[in-house]
Order: sequence, then structure tokens, then C-alpha cells
Amino acid sequence: MQVTASTVSLTVDDVAASQRFFTTHLGYTEQAAADGFASLTRDDAAVDIVLLACGNEILPADQRHQRAAGLILAFTGTGIEKEEQRLRAEEVEITMPLREEPWGERLFQVTDPNGVIVQFVEWVTPSETGYSAD
Repeated sequence: MQVTASTVSLTVDDVAASQRFFTTHLGYTEQAAADGFASLTRDDAAVDIVLLACGNEILPADQRHQRAAGLILAFTGTGIEKEEQRLRAEEVEITMPLREEPWGERLFQVTDPNGVIVQFVEWVTPSETGYSAD
């Protein structure tokens, strides 16, 4: 099998709220939508997103009432300081402020209206962070 695209499907209580969040603040556009469903995409390497309403009958019965919990949707890129500043200016709550780990990971998080955690990551070499393997 050759993978031609990647999509994450998130079951949420309010599809419209997540759809607005991802299209307004995170650069997604709507590919398709119907009652209790939205398919979102971006023009870059970010994963596509399908939003399904909790309880949607297209899901198997044992999955209908599960929600996107414990999941972190992570985007790796560059210039995350500017991204954090842009989101703050748009009054998006930063739920984990920008921080830098000793191993070279810089990251921050926002959370959508349904509790979907979105993490932004940028990698720098450990020498730039003052981290030493000694």
C-alpha cells in the first residue's frame, strides 16, 4: 500500500466550534461538511482533519460516544515564537506557554473549544539550548 494522505478523525461534541477554531486560527479550509461532520485540509504537510459529532451513527456503536481525549495533535515547523504571538493577538488562549526543553524541543499548546490539544513544536540543536550530554 502507498499512503497518499494522512487524516486524523476526531469525535467531538460540537463540530461547528472545532471547525471554526481550525479554520479561523490554524489555516485549515473546509473540504466537505454535513450535519455532524466536517473534513478540513491545509495546503502544506499538516494532517487533514475529520470532525465527527459524538453519537454519530456512522461510527461503530462502541465508538459513537468516545471523544478526542488524551490526544495531542502536534504540528512541527519553524518560527513558532511568531505563531504563538499571532495566536495570542487573535485572543486564542495559550494553554501551555512557549518553553524549551534541554534536548532541543521548543513547544507550546492551545486547546480548541472541544478540548482538542494542539501542540506546536520546533526543534533546535541541543547546543543552542545550552544542553550538554555530559
